[in-house]
Amino acid sequence: MKPPLFVYRAPRTLDEAVGALASDDDAVVLAGGQSLLPAMNFRLAAPSLLVDIQHVMGLKGIRIEDGLIVVKAMTRHREFELDEAVRHANPLIAEVMEHVAHIPIRNRGTVVGSLCHADAAAEMPMLLMLLGGSVVAQSLTGRREILAADFFQFHLTTSRRRDEIVVEARFPVLASDAGWAFDEMTRRHGDFAIVGVGAVVRLDAAGKAIEVRLAACGIAACPVRLTDAENLLVGTTLGASDLAAAAAAAAEVVAVPDDMHASSAHRRRVTATLVRRMVAKAAARARERIAR
Repeated sequence: MKPPLFVYRAPRTLDEAVGALASDDDAVVLAGGQSLLPAMNFRLAAPSLLVDIQHVMGLKGIRIEDGLIVVKAMTRHREFELDEAVRHANPLIAEVMEHVAHIPIRNRGTVVGSLCHADAAAEMPMLLMLLGGSVVAQSLTGRREILAADFFQFHLTTSRRRDEIVVEARFPVLASDAGWAFDEMTRRHGDFAIVGVGAVVRLDAAGKAIEVRLAACGIAACPVRLTDAENLLVGTTLGASDLAAAAAAAAEVVAVPDDMHASSAHRRRVTATLVRRMVAKAAARARERIAR
């Protein structure tokens, strides 16, 4: 399959890029292209103008400051995954990145591009939601920060305005006393998740949970925080009964109907199982970090 005809522009500055995007109501941004180009080839997307931002100055690189890992728009998945400073600041990121597609895709695809594509079963939107991160969008009228909870609205749908380019994503650094865990179920390694669950747990000196963050992908129309399960776990010692109650609450969040990959009932069972396992694993890591 070949894409429909389109105009191609490769601006060198951000002002040129946002100007080009604003000039055409059917323009789209091209970054890594690992989601957009297949969609165009299958005629699922037919933009009249592609604004390629790979040559725009200032849109590459990673920096860590003020408790945030700031990822510029043209940072590739693989760069993010292998960056030692990022791995030290938040080891959950590398654990999640290992599940994103395959290495050739991660070599080309971009972190911000995945967030903007907003596939409900993708790992990167779930990660941003889990950590309480944000994105920064630029248009001709200015720049704004959008929290993850406000950014993801539906499958393949975000609150980014048509004339905005997301120039960076901000992932919080993991607290020094926090444990982390992520896993997912897929039909084959590298596929989108049928269900994926991430957890961050902080414990007090007595072993009680003082903070629990849980998020999932593949179970609803966008990545979701499992707040009911979180609330059931805070203040507990994360015993078997606590985990069982939280797992049951998380399973109730599953809103995806039966499809060719799994039944809704199966997704609920997998969600419950992953919540139990990820909370237990994150708690164990938290205890190890506290004991050091």
